[in-house]
Amino acid sequence: MATRTDNRDRTRSTNERRERKTTRTGEKSAFDFASGNNAGPLLGALAAGAVIGIGANWARKFLMQQSESAMAGGQWDEILKIEHKATLAKFDLLLATDDDETAKRASLVKTIHYALNKHAHQEEQVVYPALRQANETVDADHLEHEHGYVKTFLYELENMPKDSPEFLVRVREFRDLIEQHARMEEEQVYPRFKEGLSEEQNKKITGLMNKEGMKML
Repeated sequence: MATRTDNRDRTRSTNERRERKTTRTGEKSAFDFASGNNAGPLLGALAAGAVIGIGANWARKFLMQQSESAMAGGQWDEILKIEHKATLAKFDLLLATDDDETAKRASLVKTIHYALNKHAHQEEQVVYPALRQANETVDADHLEHEHGYVKTFLYELENMPKDSPEFLVRVREFRDLIEQHARMEEEQVYPRFKEGLSEEQNKKITGLMNKEGMKML
C-alpha cells in the first residue's frame, strides 16, 4: 500500500515531466523562419530585396541599351554600325596578342562571342524579319545564313588551344568574314531597305531592336 510520502513523490515527478515537455514544446529552432512574429518582416525584407535587385538589373540594361541608341541618334541601322565597329576593334586587339598571352586571348574571344550573340539576336529577331516583309527575302536569308558561319568560327576559337600557330590565322579569317558581312549590310542592304520606310516604321524597328538587345545584356 502506497504511503502519503510515496504519493507526493509520484505527483512531484509527474509535474516535473510536464514542465520539461512544456518547455521543449515552447522552444523555437533558430531555423524556424516560418513561425513566430518575425516571419512576416523577414519574408517581406527578402521579397523587397529581390524586387530591388531585379529593378536595378533592369535599369542597368535599359541605360546600357539607351546609351548605345543615343550615340546612334536613335536609328536602328546606326546602332548596328556602331556594334560592327566595336566588334572589329575587339578583333584587332585579339590579333595584336602574342602566343604566350593565352588568358588574354581566351577573354577576348568570350567578349567577341558575347558581342556577336547580342548583335545577331537583334538582327534575327527584328531586322531580318522586317527585310522579308519588305520583299528583301534573298538578302535576309543570305545574311542570316552567314550567321551560321559566325557560330562555327566562335566554336573553333573557343575550343582551339590559344597558343596554337593556327589561332591567329583563324582569327584573321573570322575578322574578314565579319567585315564583309558588315559592309554588305551597311552599304547595300540596309540603305536600300531604309529608303522605303516611313519615320514611324524606323522608330518601330529601333524600339523593337532595343527591346531585343536588352534581353542579351
